[in-house]
Amino acid sequence: MSGPPAQPPRQQPPPVQRLRIRYAKRGRLRFTSHRDISRAFERAVRRSGLPVSYSSGFNPHPRLSYAGAAPTGAASEAEYLEIALAAECDPAQARAVLDAALPPGLDVLEAVPARPGGLADRLEASRWSIRLPGVSPDAARDAVDTFLAAESVQVSRMTKRGLRTFDARGAVRELLAHTDGGSEPPCAILGLVVRHGEPSVRPDDVLAGLREVAGLEATAAPMMCRLAQGPLDSRDGTVGDPLAPDRDTRGR
Repeated sequence: MSGPPAQPPRQQPPPVQRLRIRYAKRGRLRFTSHRDISRAFERAVRRSGLPVSYSSGFNPHPRLSYAGAAPTGAASEAEYLEIALAAECDPAQARAVLDAALPPGLDVLEAVPARPGGLADRLEASRWSIRLPGVSPDAARDAVDTFLAAESVQVSRMTKRGLRTFDARGAVRELLAHTDGGSEPPCAILGLVVRHGEPSVRPDDVLAGLREVAGLEATAAPMMCRLAQGPLDSRDGTVGDPLAPDRDTRGR
C-alpha cells in the first residue's frame, strides 16, 4: 500500500529588507577558507537572533550572499555580504549583534539597507597592501619598474579547471613600492590597485609576475591585506566605496 503523497516544500515569503555588510578578516582568521567563513556567518546569524529570511525548498537555508571574497591567506578590511531579512531591523543594532556573535578576527564594520542595484556590480577593483619580508625598498622599486614596463606578464595558477596561464600585467591599474620605516632593516611594501575581471588577478599572481620578470622574492611569506574594493575611478585609479549609493537617501 502506498503512503500519502509527498507534500510540496513550504514556500517562504519574500524578504522585507536586505542589509549590506562590510566586514574585516584579520589575524589568524585570514587563513580561514571562504566556506568556513560562510559557516561562521550562518551560525552567527542564528545566535544573534536576527530575523533572517530563508530560501524555499526541501532544504531551506538563510539568504546570505557574498561578493568579492578575498583569497585564503589574505587579510582584508573590505569584505562584503548581503543578508535578507524577514522583518525590518535597525542597521546599527544588526551590526552590533552580528559582530558580537562572530569569532574575534571576523569583525562587522558597517551595515546599511540595500538600495536597488547589485552590490557585486560595484566591486570593480581592489586596493592591496603587500608586505615583503627581506626585500629592500630599492629592489622592490626596480622590480616594479620592470613589471610595469612589460606589455604582458604571463603567470600560471592552478584553478578548479586545472592549470591556467594568463596575463597578470593587464589588470594592474597601479603598483608602487615604498618602505616600512619602523623595521630594521627596512622592509618593502607594495601598494597595488588591480581591476577585477575574468580570470581574476590576485595579489599572489602579481607577486608571481614580479618573480618572473625581475626575480623578486621575499624571504618569508608575504603579508597581503585588502584595504578597499569598490568602483574604480578611471581618471585617477582610486577605488571608491561600494556602499555609498546605499547611504545616499536623497530622493527617497
